[in-house]
Amino acid sequence: MSADTFDLARLRRFPDIEAPNLVAVDASDRLILDEAAELIASSEPGTVVVVNDHHGALTLGAVALHGARDVRVHQDMLTGERALDNNAADAGLTGTYRHLSLVPELVEGARVVLVQLPRGLDALEEIAQVIAAHAHPDVRVIAGGRVKHMSRGMNDVLGRSFADVTATLGRQKSRALVASGPTPSGESTFPKRSVDDERGLWIVAHGAAFAGPQVDIGSRYLLTFLDRMSPSAHHAIDLGCGTGVLAVELASARPELTVTAIDASDAAVRSAVATAEANHLADRVDVVRQDGLSERPPASADLIVCNPPFHVGATLAPDAALRMIRGAAKVLRDGGELWTVFNSRLAHAGALRRMVGPTEIMGDNDTFTVTRTVRQARKGAR
Repeated sequence: MSADTFDLARLRRFPDIEAPNLVAVDASDRLILDEAAELIASSEPGTVVVVNDHHGALTLGAVALHGARDVRVHQDMLTGERALDNNAADAGLTGTYRHLSLVPELVEGARVVLVQLPRGLDALEEIAQVIAAHAHPDVRVIAGGRVKHMSRGMNDVLGRSFADVTATLGRQKSRALVASGPTPSGESTFPKRSVDDERGLWIVAHGAAFAGPQVDIGSRYLLTFLDRMSPSAHHAIDLGCGTGVLAVELASARPELTVTAIDASDAAVRSAVATAEANHLADRVDVVRQDGLSERPPASADLIVCNPPFHVGATLAPDAALRMIRGAAKVLRDGGELWTVFNSRLAHAGALRRMVGPTEIMGDNDTFTVTRTVRQARKGAR
């Protein structure tokens, strides 16, 4: 496909959440591509890398608009990978890139790295460390984002891994940081590890994992109800597992349970695997990267625990939690339990009753609400 026929505006978010206030391409994607245009056009095959591409704009733009070939891509979210694949198929660009985790192979020999800036500084720090340690010494990094989500701390993070960091002029409320001269500091500081003294739990976290190497306050509240969760359960799922705290605590407290930890984030899955290993529970916790419960068999779980997100990026998007609740209704056996913790200002209890079954508020500490929902018998079931 030529630059004359490729149109960024035609890209979609699907299968990620689609809504009028959520876009597949924004001004920062266009700015990054414009700033890197000459570098991409002069690059050899296999030397252009894209990190944190939301739905494929940077990858497909680099290929179709500027002639990049054999692009290596890392997207933390599985929904982002699938959106890229769908958009590539629609544009006739399948096979022009390959997916990789955030590992040295992603950037080895890379001369140009395009980055959509993550919101978290730890996520950016891990990206910068991997690039500085393993890319070509002449690598140029063009990292952009919306100005409202950028901070001075991002310059400082990049400055710890690169000798030169400059900012482009702003455009359409977007800006890019350009980094060069990698200064690898030796051994990576990721994943980070810490022990939660209250629970005697080791937590391991890669940079993009929610809450980092600590128990977030919502999960900590949910864990106070651990001994009341479905006492006869045989198979439990930690849905949206993050670093695997809930899954590991379930497995530790309930030796009879088979526990599956599920998350769409690559960083979360890698973190949950490491957390299970650090607590000597790798043989009891199966960690899988999936988009919610879409790939799980119906009526296959006795217990699901969930601390659902209420944002997609920086946008309030309750549909993300509703998709998880809908999936739980499919995967729970009749009489199975869904235990959920969520921000008390959100109206999830009503959705739980409509989609899953009778719902009881088990606790409310003014910040978080914990609910227990019992899967009502399916129609036609005996």
